[in-house]
Amino acid sequence: MRYVCPICGYIYDEAIEGTPFDSLPDSWSCPLCGAPKLMFGPEEAPQPAQDIQPAPALEEDDLQLLPAGALSALCSNLARGCEKQYKDEEAALFRQIADYFAQAAPALSDADQALLAGMLQEDLEQGYPAVHAAARDHADRGTQRVCVWGEKVTQMLYALLGRYQREGEAFLEGTQVWVCSVCGFIYIGDAPPELCPVCKVPAWKFDKMEGRRPA
Repeated sequence: MRYVCPICGYIYDEAIEGTPFDSLPDSWSCPLCGAPKLMFGPEEAPQPAQDIQPAPALEEDDLQLLPAGALSALCSNLARGCEKQYKDEEAALFRQIADYFAQAAPALSDADQALLAGMLQEDLEQGYPAVHAAARDHADRGTQRVCVWGEKVTQMLYALLGRYQREGEAFLEGTQVWVCSVCGFIYIGDAPPELCPVCKVPAWKFDKMEGRRPA
């Protein structure tokens, strides 16, 4: 049997490795991207694309106001996008707006992990399939590529959050957290991978995350 990592495509071949996949410890992870064992699935023949209806267009009454924290993250991402296009003036303006909303965001004593896990699961089960379908209907290859990257990053986030819920702070002891500045992929390890498993940028594009300082 061959088992495939959904993030980077690494294949665990039992015939080559000499150990049945089910015999690997639960703590085993993908040697390339760090995806946990539970994310792997048996290699299967390609399946035809499902006929998923695109999400209906939002009417003005359906639009929702985003909280300050979400607006800060949105503008920060737009700043990075401008940087990639060498639009330094626009990037600086978006960073200023991001900083403004970051200061306006209320402080959180602790994040609700269960709520976050539910939001990630909703994105994977409903959000991405609907956006994929809409992008296909409009032959928007750029959006399709973004969805592929975003879905892989979200899958990894969901898996890492689940492990953190099970193991607590011990999960991150003695290691580092790295985030790809291009696609948002998260890697847990002493050093970032040579290439991002999702968007293929080199290791120097990864940012090292520092833990929260105690109050």
